[in-house]
This record gives sequence, structure tokens and C-alpha cells, in this order.
Amino acid sequence: MRPMPPVRRIAISTGGGDAPGLNAVIRAATLAALGRGWEVVGIRRGFVGLFEPGESVVLDRDRVRGISHLGGSILGTNSRGNPFERREVDERGVEQVIDTIDQAIAGLRELEVDALIAIGGDGSMALAHRLAKRGVAVVGVPKTIDNDLEGTNVTFGFETAAEVATDAIDRLHSTAEAHERVFVVEVMGRYAGWIALHSGLAGGADVILLPEIPYTLDSVCRKILERERSGRHFSIVVAAEGARAVGGERTVESPASAGRAERLGGIGHKLAAEIEERTGKESRTVVLGHLQRGGRPTPRDRLLALRFGAAAVRAIEAGDFGVMVSLDPPDVLTVPLERAISRLKTVPLDGDTILTARDLGVCLGDG
Repeated sequence: MRPMPPVRRIAISTGGGDAPGLNAVIRAATLAALGRGWEVVGIRRGFVGLFEPGESVVLDRDRVRGISHLGGSILGTNSRGNPFERREVDERGVEQVIDTIDQAIAGLRELEVDALIAIGGDGSMALAHRLAKRGVAVVGVPKTIDNDLEGTNVTFGFETAAEVATDAIDRLHSTAEAHERVFVVEVMGRYAGWIALHSGLAGGADVILLPEIPYTLDSVCRKILERERSGRHFSIVVAAEGARAVGGERTVESPASAGRAERLGGIGHKLAAEIEERTGKESRTVVLGHLQRGGRPTPRDRLLALRFGAAAVRAIEAGDFGVMVSLDPPDVLTVPLERAISRLKTVPLDGDTILTARDLGVCLGDG
């Protein structure tokens, strides 16, 4: 922590993919700041809004009234590439990457803010860390439905996404049993399988495939045929979008290009086709996609988001910068941004939830 002059105005930004609870953070941070006599401005479309005039909005009590239960973000967001890099092609046709962080810092200065609350996942926290290293007073708030951000017990948005997936799995049981089909449910989770594991286990899935455990088709089909022989003529397979076979690659919907990461997708359809060919069982696919991001946050996600927003303001008041607020049950603390982006938080293979799945006879693809 370092001393700072009295705070007059703060800014709030929401970056990366949207997640249920973003508006609750904005409301809590705004009200906590206003209660201290500070002014609050919101930056539209994540850090992109720092580069364009007119992309900020004054946040007052009227503007944040009644938004805690709403999905999305009243400030909008951006997940297209790195806003601190601009790609240009010179006269020789060679692409160059231009560092634009100075422009972002200039944008903050124009807003005359004393501190920034950056809400986002690992990408947004990495950008916030870059700003902090350049002297910007920044506090991060962890947001991602994937729950893969290091340094916090859980991120807001995860529980809501897992609940949406669990509800879908619950609904599929009856139709799968009625038609004696295999249903493959593809959920989000590029490199971490938290949603697949929690929703699959809670929803009574027979097979759960995670990015952390490469699977074999033999193992998956063996489980389905075992159920068939025991008189259970249907099966539910839950697969994270980043799941992959042993020795194989993740299933890519579109490759990386021009500063944009590759887009994963298609593992559900691929698995369904392979399962049907191998077992003879009619197999269908349900891809939940962005349904997991939308809608009302659960009460627990809503409360966690409110706690994070208020804690971020307390950190600013204390002069605690270059940090991210973090849930360390039962408390909300702060951790250095450097720790938060040190690695992705993946599912521990020796953790209680994995052990529970194995004890219940769930196939994780490696048996």
C-alpha cells in the first residue's frame, strides 16, 4: 500500500466475456464510492472505451438503481483481442503490433480519475497489471463463468453458469430415457472444467469430460454399453468445450487470427457422431453456449458480486493498489494482480469433487 491524495473520482470498466453479476459489482462499487463523497464514471466497452471520445458515462444513484439482478453489463464489454495493441500493415505489407497503453493511460487522465476498478477475467487482470506497473492506481475484481482465475476461491458468474447447465442436464434426462438416446451436452470451459464437473455431477451425468483429463473413446463407450447391458438404455455425457482425446487436440471452431484467440467448439457434435458409430446408440448434441452467460445471477453470485464491488472501493480508500479482491472464505481480501494472473486455476485431479465423481461411478474418460 502507498499513501495517496484524497480520492475525488474513480472509474469502473467491465472487460472480457459477460457474466451474471457484473451489474451488481457496478452498483455496489458506485454506491460505496458515492457514500464516501467520490464521483464515479463508467467506461463503456471495457478498456476500448479509453481510446474513443464520449465512451464514458457518469454513474449516480439513479443510473445504478435496480440493476443487481440484471444479466449483462450496463457499461457493455469487449472480448475482441488486446485493446493495448493495434495491428497495422506497413508499406511493405508487413504487419506490425503497436503498443497503445500510453493512449489508454492518457484516456484515464482525460477522465481525471484517481483510481480504476477493472472487472474481468484473466485477460482483463493481465491488462490491469500492465496499467498498475505504469503507475495507474487500479484494483481488479475477478469475473469469469469458467472459475479459472487464480487467487480467489471462486469468481462471480460461475455458480449461475453451473446452475444453467445443471438445469439443462436435468431436463434432458426424461427425453433421453424416453427415446433411449445418448445426449452429449457441450458446456463452456476452454482450459478448465469447473462448469462441466459441477453441473455434470449435480445433474447426474454418466460421463464427464474435462480439459484436465484427456479421454479415450473406448472408456466413454464402455460406460454407455455397461449401462445398456444393465437395462439403462440412455446416457448423459457432459463435455467441456476444451475436452480432448488422449494424444489429440482441442476441437477448434475457428483458428486464431489477427490478435484474436482461437474459438473452441464442436466437441459435442464430434463425440456424438463417434459414440453413435461405435455403440450403435442414437446420439444427439446440445450446445449450451452463451446461455450460460446470460440471465439473472443466482442469489449467491449476486451477493458475491456486491461484496467484491464494495471491497474494491475499500481497497482504493486504503491505498491498496495493483491488487485484485479475492474470496478467501469467509472473508473478501486482496491479492496481488501478479498472483491472480500467474496461472489458470484448473480442476485439481486429487480434489474432493473429482474423488466424489469417481466414487459415484461417473466415467471421467480415463478409466
